[in-house]
Amino acid sequence: MQTDSRPPVKIGPLRKLNRAIGKVVNAIEVVILVFCVAALGMLLITNVIARTFFQSIYFAEELSMFLVMLTTFTGVSYGVRKARHIRMGAFLDAMPPKMEKVFIIIISLVSAVVMAIMAWASWEYLLNAMTKGHMTPALRMPKWTFYVIIPIGFGLACIQYIRTILKNLIEKEPWQSPDQQSEYEDEQIGGTQI
Repeated sequence: MQTDSRPPVKIGPLRKLNRAIGKVVNAIEVVILVFCVAALGMLLITNVIARTFFQSIYFAEELSMFLVMLTTFTGVSYGVRKARHIRMGAFLDAMPPKMEKVFIIIISLVSAVVMAIMAWASWEYLLNAMTKGHMTPALRMPKWTFYVIIPIGFGLACIQYIRTILKNLIEKEPWQSPDQQSEYEDEQIGGTQI
């Protein structure tokens, strides 16, 4: 068996910080996504049973709307970071690596600008909702509390696209996202590859 004679690559403090932040953000996003999907499933099943035998849960629609919004806008950032967003993978795979890298940078730049515009517009919408003081009918919560996740989700997605651009400017090989080099990388779940 042949051993690698190259010296180990030293990781600088900025990369260590970036990796640590990435792990924390990833863990938070995964927990939020798992919780929301599980809670939504349990809420809907419970509401169906309650509606069949007793009376519908009066706040189920509002709570499910909030859980769907939380899942959607948390998932936007997660999808970008894990290269699970919609893209033209077949075209990129057919290109030479340098051209692929250029296209990834252009696509990420346009996407980052769109996400930044959406974050700004949703921030303005959130501020407008806060001044109106409207309450949800069932839970009697301020409606703006449901909208807080929207600018956060778009803003985090914008940051992930910017990270993708920087990763492609720094590294030699093209990267689909800041955490994923190839669309076909094996994912690991609980120590086993799928």
